[in-house]
Amino acid sequence: MLQAPGVLLLLCLGATNALYKQWIPDTNYENKTNWDKGKVPCGNDVVVFSAQGKVSVFVETSHAVQEMRLPNDGELILNSGAGFHVLSGKDPACGAGATTQFQASESLQWFNPAKWQAAATQNDLQLGKFLFSVHEESVPCQQDDVVFKALSSFRVDTSSSQSTIPVKSVSVLGKLFDSRSEFSQYLSTRTGQMQFHGSSAVTVGNPGCGDPSGCDCGNSVNHQLICSTVKCATAGCKKPLAPVGHCCEVCGATITIYYTAGFNMQNYRERIHHLFLILPEYKSIQLGISKVSKSQKLLGVIPFSTTPEIQVVIVDGEAGKLSEALARDIMTDIRSHGSELGITGSEFQASSGNSSDPSGGNVGMVAGIVIAVLILIALVAIGAVLIQKRVVRLPPMPTITMPSLSSFKRNTDVGDLGGTIDRGFDNPIFDHPDMLSNNPGLYGTEGQSISMRQTGVHFINPVYNENESDFTV
Repeated sequence: MLQAPGVLLLLCLGATNALYKQWIPDTNYENKTNWDKGKVPCGNDVVVFSAQGKVSVFVETSHAVQEMRLPNDGELILNSGAGFHVLSGKDPACGAGATTQFQASESLQWFNPAKWQAAATQNDLQLGKFLFSVHEESVPCQQDDVVFKALSSFRVDTSSSQSTIPVKSVSVLGKLFDSRSEFSQYLSTRTGQMQFHGSSAVTVGNPGCGDPSGCDCGNSVNHQLICSTVKCATAGCKKPLAPVGHCCEVCGATITIYYTAGFNMQNYRERIHHLFLILPEYKSIQLGISKVSKSQKLLGVIPFSTTPEIQVVIVDGEAGKLSEALARDIMTDIRSHGSELGITGSEFQASSGNSSDPSGGNVGMVAGIVIAVLILIALVAIGAVLIQKRVVRLPPMPTITMPSLSSFKRNTDVGDLGGTIDRGFDNPIFDHPDMLSNNPGLYGTEGQSISMRQTGVHFINPVYNENESDFTV
């Protein structure tokens, strides 16, 4: 199907608090990287699009071809004045001619950070002033404006574990979509279906970041998916760092900033750029600033809360010495002007193994630990009161059954192991009945004497009658 939408205009977006994330790949006819021969087809070539492929190709100008084989399901978007024609003869500038295949773009994933460029403003996108970010934030965040180049088309796989991918706005073919219903309508069109495919639907209309200190990106839920597209190089430094939201260990330095309500991330980003990054010695530096949520752990083990922090990641492509030098310069600036910038404290770590103690103190961490200890004490006190008032009962202790005396063998000198039983001392009455006194009145009258039997010692209780008085020990 051929479409001629007319002249496509580039709409400029005003600067906002959100970042702009621009999709890099395209499916443009004039892009030589989209062809298997590495060059744009000319008049003597046969142009082939895969019959089973789905593709939306943008054609900016007019082209001569020898032959064109179109896909069963696809489209060509023609810019004003664009088209195709067949030469009556040979094109002397084209050579002998060849069969040229358009490359498939089915595998290009939305959550691949290498496929995006980030900038603070739309103008910076045009000038190529791109920002460095950790991998999670290289992919569009929930408050970002997504830009697909005006004079281009594309095909992107949006599959993820989530049903939707929320963003602030999407710009396609020069048209800005910031209304959910309007963009949903576009996705249902033939062009929208060719450009966006996958299990997750991109939705627009998400509010921008209203917090001057920055907002959480929202891509941590897709961390594993993002990192599955990243190939990490071996970090050749003493103590590689693992920044929050990044897939790979890096050589460089990280700074953690603790802040108050007066902190403004965009202003601080510009401050770092104008004070340090424009210096010749730091030209090779890549620096990313983002707000992250870091887990706080009681006694370093038990997680009890998360606190927002500003993370500054600095890499230089080397062993990290230059990054450490910049980190120290930034720490010096914070010590001098931090209170004016809404910064209460900071600390840094370097891949060389060097680090700093918190500057100004980690107020959030200290407060969190104090609160956790107070909660623990309160819980113990409440538990003690409930037990005392019998509102809560402790589980019964297990009962230990003692063996009865009858289980032991009596009147034998042989134990279970075959040895002689040690009785401790001799009892002249029980152990040696022959030693009993011959005076019958001493131990009872006649007929009430103590006598020995084979089964043990037997005596007569004078209180009960003869039939009820036997008691055997």
